[in-house]
Amino acid sequence: MAGEIHDAHSVVATIQPAITLLGLGIGAALVSRACRLNPIVGYLGLGLGIATLGYADDFSGPVVAAMAEAGVMFLLFNLGLHFSLGRIRAEAANIFGFGSLQMLVAGGTFALLFWAIGLPLEFAIIGGFAMGLSSTAVVIGLVRERDQEDCPVGRAAQSILIFQDIAAILLLVAAGALSTGGTMAPALGLAGLKALAAFGVAVIFARYLTGPLFRLIARAGSSEVYTATALFIALAAGWATGVVGLSLTLGAFLGGMAVADSRYRILVQAEIDAFRGLFLSFFFISVGLGIDPAIVADNWLTIIGAALGLIVLKCLLNVIAGLANRWSVPGSIQLGFLLGQGSEFALVLFAIPTVAGLVESEPLAILVTAIAISMAVTPFVSNVGRKLAGKLRSGPPDEKMEGDNGPVVIIGLGPAGRAVADALSYNEIDFLAVEPDHARFEQAIADGYHAHHAHPADPRSWDALGMERRQVLVVATGNVALTRDLTPLVEERLPAIHRIVALPTSEAENEFEEMGLVPVVSGGEGGPERVVEKVFSALNVERKRPAPSRAQDEAAMEAA
Repeated sequence: MAGEIHDAHSVVATIQPAITLLGLGIGAALVSRACRLNPIVGYLGLGLGIATLGYADDFSGPVVAAMAEAGVMFLLFNLGLHFSLGRIRAEAANIFGFGSLQMLVAGGTFALLFWAIGLPLEFAIIGGFAMGLSSTAVVIGLVRERDQEDCPVGRAAQSILIFQDIAAILLLVAAGALSTGGTMAPALGLAGLKALAAFGVAVIFARYLTGPLFRLIARAGSSEVYTATALFIALAAGWATGVVGLSLTLGAFLGGMAVADSRYRILVQAEIDAFRGLFLSFFFISVGLGIDPAIVADNWLTIIGAALGLIVLKCLLNVIAGLANRWSVPGSIQLGFLLGQGSEFALVLFAIPTVAGLVESEPLAILVTAIAISMAVTPFVSNVGRKLAGKLRSGPPDEKMEGDNGPVVIIGLGPAGRAVADALSYNEIDFLAVEPDHARFEQAIADGYHAHHAHPADPRSWDALGMERRQVLVVATGNVALTRDLTPLVEERLPAIHRIVALPTSEAENEFEEMGLVPVVSGGEGGPERVVEKVFSALNVERKRPAPSRAQDEAAMEAA
């Protein structure tokens, strides 16, 4: 009996740090959300706060360390779930063209800078290119919040992030190669060969085994079996690459990639997502625990300067990459500022002992804290870039209007209008976009749309807009009063044009139907898509559909 009591006390003492961190992590996440910050910032701050109070050693046990490692594995597994080979082929030009250019300019510059200030060559390469990465979690969340998933800037950002994710995997392989000792080049070459073999195994598994495995599991009809299978694939794949001398995270990534093309991917992602968020919080708290509070206290001015320098330099380098990719100045500014922060993957890399051991603890702590600050201020920085891009794009118009001969005119670039513009652009159908609201006009052009500011209910603007040449009129302002004012003018001058009106609710649907318009309720789930379908039906054109974006993948997963 005494032995059982002792064992119980031992178990309680072992799991207590994890339980305490879990409760504190919930509080940190809630506070971060209330302050409109990414939870990653809250977790880092929590870890640093615990270290400042002198309790860091109380949370350094094996359970917390294992959960932190599992969090990184689940992060990479989730990343692999989005690496459908079909999607990569569909977006190859942007991913490998623009994405590699951005990493070469930004990561290469940071690598040269680190080497120039005397840091070891191995750290300069790995750390420098790690600084070229941007935060997938922060940027994708911001893009979704602003409804920019399918606008030119949003699509380019997602493509660049995909390439950065690939680069992060290569950096993890390089960091793992360092742990074998010797010079970096031979170790990296051997690790690359092993990684290539592991990739081949993952492709074979995806093609021949994933489907039969999940069909067998589906027959069981048990959600617990799905959960267990998802966890098994993520953890077993990581274990397998660890056995052959590669990082656990690479195996987790390849495990996710093996499921990416499966029809069961969304279900697997739904099962794994809760574990990813839970265990990943332990990793970022652990990073915060590893920062020496005395270093932060003694170097707070340096940290602020480093964060400011990181943001300014990163934004500038991203803008240069955009211009080199033949983007316009406003578009390059908007995109550059959106991607102007450090990355969670940089924190993962800097936490690897072989990488952290290459530099002293003080500059590393300054660098990690600066990255956290850059992630926290991303919404403000990207808003500055968006407004600046909007001001630059509001200059003198081109001699020939964009969409001058397009069959479609879109009035209003809210969610429904943008959905129509995105679909027409993808299908290479020209259109003219008009936004009467000046604030929304500046946002639209900052996001990369070729829009014009005009008031279509004013008859004097019609000749300039060339309305007589159009086949389809889409009114997507969301303003019922403006639509009422515009309708008599359309009936008088363009009685044969197809008139589609996007309404936020069904309240005025019958009224506009009696006027001869085609009303579509654009509010709610699938609303913008309904408007797009009506436009293509009016044009009598078969619509090509793009590969789903990462944000659309996640939205589908949430709906499931």
